[in-house]
Order: sequence, then structure tokens, then C-alpha cells
Amino acid sequence: MPVTITHDTAAHRFEIHVDSEPAGYSEYFESDGVRTFHHTVTLPRFRGRGLAAALTEYALDDTSTQGLQVVPACWFVRDFIDAAGDRYSHLVKR
Repeated sequence: MPVTITHDTAAHRFEIHVDSEPAGYSEYFESDGVRTFHHTVTLPRFRGRGLAAALTEYALDDTSTQGLQVVPACWFVRDFIDAAGDRYSHLVKR
């Protein structure tokens, strides 16, 4: 079961695929050096496999690499950052 994560910059979203099949996405708005993650979805038949966590980790790592800050408007992204301790807390716009 190969898992692939991509960043669709035109659509402002990160996408995760399992066996080349869409399995979920995380959408954001970007403005003035800040990505506001507002919606994360795992399609029902792919839930319970840790895909949303893998997707969020990828998205936050990319955000960090780009030198951007984060507003975690999506509850999943917010909870993921909280659970990660200091790993991503520096990205959160205060």
C-alpha cells in the first residue's frame, strides 16, 4: 500500500493518496507569510490508518521549510501541533 503526499499549490492544499487513489487532503489559505489550515479530511474508507497525521506532518514540515507561520483553524491540525510539543509550536502565529 504505497502512500504518496503531494502539495497542490494552485489549489492551496496537500493531498494524500493510497495506491494512487485519493485518500484525503488538508486545505489552507496563504497570506502575508501565514498558512491558515482550515480543513483536513480523510475519506471514510481510509480512516483509522494514521493518514491524517502523516499528511499534517508533511504539511507542517513544508510550511516550516518555506519559512511560513501557521494558524491552525482546523481542529485536527491544532490538536496535532499541541500533541507534538515543541516540534511545531514555533510555527504558530501568536
